[in-house]
Amino acid sequence: MRATSTIRLKNRKATFLYEILETCTAGVQLLGTEIKSIRNGKASLTETYCAFMNGELFIRNMYVAEYEMGGYVNHEPRRDRKLLLNRQELNKWNKKMKERGFTIVPLSLFINAHGIVKIDIALTRGKKHFDKREDIKEKDNKREMDREHKVR
Repeated sequence: MRATSTIRLKNRKATFLYEILETCTAGVQLLGTEIKSIRNGKASLTETYCAFMNGELFIRNMYVAEYEMGGYVNHEPRRDRKLLLNRQELNKWNKKMKERGFTIVPLSLFINAHGIVKIDIALTRGKKHFDKREDIKEKDNKREMDREHKVR
């Protein structure tokens, strides 16, 4: 067994823009050069989302930089990548996606103890503008409370 990896890429905007209803961990179908780029930490989850195509779930717009030593077999940086879930989970999430207002968004990308790339995805609903303001107020209040406790 390999040592656990420290690579964990997070989608920081996801919790701010969306209300998270349900989460799941999925495998990602990647090419060899993509794995090497991710291990080098050259990937990003900003502006990514998941969509169903022909009954399969794909992650769209995920950026994985081209591998420097890849040569002519290198991958396309923003190609669609298939998520690996079992059929029951796919059917359940597909049914929920057909309801109005739901989106599947990746939360984080990591390499597990066996060296396999996994992604945490969430079924979400978009937050309204006033919900976002409420979150900002809560963060500011928490920051002020922490400052007061450190001063004392």
